[in-house]
Amino acid sequence: MFRTLIGGLLGGLALFLTGFVFWGTPLANIAYTSADPLASTNLQATLAQTLTPTGTGVYLIPSTTTSEGTILYGKGPIAQVLFNTQGYPSLDTNALIGGLILALVVGVVIALALRLVSSDGATRVRAIVAFAVGAVLWMHIGQPVFNHAPWGYFIYLALSDFIGLVLAGVIASKLMPDVKTVLAEPVATRHDPVTDDSFGSPLRSDSDHLP
Repeated sequence: MFRTLIGGLLGGLALFLTGFVFWGTPLANIAYTSADPLASTNLQATLAQTLTPTGTGVYLIPSTTTSEGTILYGKGPIAQVLFNTQGYPSLDTNALIGGLILALVVGVVIALALRLVSSDGATRVRAIVAFAVGAVLWMHIGQPVFNHAPWGYFIYLALSDFIGLVLAGVIASKLMPDVKTVLAEPVATRHDPVTDDSFGSPLRSDSDHLP
């Protein structure tokens, strides 16, 4: 169990570092589409004016809660806005600390799950790869499929999470000891004092000594 825990923590660290490489470096610009600086400033001002009264939340624009909004939604353009009334640094230290703790917890959960999956490392690696593929397809690629979200962003997100999950699982699996099946030894045949002597040879009855 100790090695499983250590493997999970190291796997969680790998998960965190993978996320940082994909999202905390200039590589993240691959996922985003940039607006003109002036347009971006105007949009921010509009968001502050129109959404601040209702507060932080996820907004579907236009809203489909009315018949008019549903018609406008069908015509487009449309947006799903993750709106926060408060700003924060692009590399928020508090968020990084919280993210590291979350990644370590996830790594331990993955390690404990793999411990239950199989007794050998190769099977565990295949299991985490299969799980990671299924998870990112449903949770991330599902967004473009169901909600017509931009493909580029979610393919990038799926790739980053797939690599992070697989690395976490592989590291945990490598440090986890294989559980070897111990076959029970066959029970030794008991010598019957009537039929066998101490050397396993048949004992002669008294009748064998009769002429």
